[in-house]
Amino acid sequence: MTPRHTPLLAGAAATVTVVLWASAFVSIRSAGDAYSPGALALGRLVCGAVVLGVICAVRRAGWPPRSAWRGIAVSGVLWFGFYMVVLNWGEQQVDAGTAALVVNIGPILIALLGARLLGDPMPPRLLAGMAVSFTGAVAVGLSMSGEGGASVLGVVLCLLAAVGYAGGVVAQKPALARASALQVTTFGCLVGAVVCLPFAGQLAHEAADAPLSATLNMVYLGVFPTALAFTTWAYALARTTASRMGATTYAVPALVVLMSWLALGEVPGALTLAGGALCLAGVAVSRSRSKAGALPTAAPERAPGPRPERDLDREAS
Repeated sequence: MTPRHTPLLAGAAATVTVVLWASAFVSIRSAGDAYSPGALALGRLVCGAVVLGVICAVRRAGWPPRSAWRGIAVSGVLWFGFYMVVLNWGEQQVDAGTAALVVNIGPILIALLGARLLGDPMPPRLLAGMAVSFTGAVAVGLSMSGEGGASVLGVVLCLLAAVGYAGGVVAQKPALARASALQVTTFGCLVGAVVCLPFAGQLAHEAADAPLSATLNMVYLGVFPTALAFTTWAYALARTTASRMGATTYAVPALVVLMSWLALGEVPGALTLAGGALCLAGVAVSRSRSKAGALPTAAPERAPGPRPERDLDREAS
């Protein structure tokens, strides 16, 4: 793979991620009628871990190096475990529009944490694109909140989900400088499944009574939006900054609107369509690069030898 192809592959991986994450909202809505939040999260993570474990065995990926485990463990607890449970719970307490609106502060938190903890740059194009996308997310949220089914508990849960999501992404970034995307995703998923083990009894009880369609949706969530989409996310994150990847997820609300239209027959209104268009426009702006930044100067040559870890982190970003 040549350096010229790397941005294209990273962009394609990010696209796969946001499409599959958008589809997850439809599946969660269906499976959530039969499965409680913790049971759904555990079932999803177990399915994802099984698929990822088989892929790791076939590819002989091995164990991540010790230096990557801190980031894997933190992201596994915060993102794979905590985030999935509280998001499932929050979406049972508030309407979809309110949930989407509150959770979409996640990319803003990623940008702030990335700048503070990882030294991510905050170029004007990224800030402008995030502002445009967040405006679109607000429009989508307002247009979908017609019945006002919000509760204080639901809003707090969605806010906690956004915090867990942001913390997990920022913790995952350094781990990707030391381990492969497949390793980071697989063992992060395993950590999340361990965190959710207290819900094993609920999962066994509810699976016995759940309709086949709900169980199939849970399996789908584990195989595609978890195993595949989290791996393509990690691949792309290893090749760009956490802030820029976070901004990419603003495409999710627009895709959810489109999928709900096509799959569920939910015809969006003018405000919803306008908000979705703003989300996509903001992502395009945040992912673009200025002409000055498109032609980086050549780095000075260095003598051969081991590189310090902070240089590896900088290259991965």
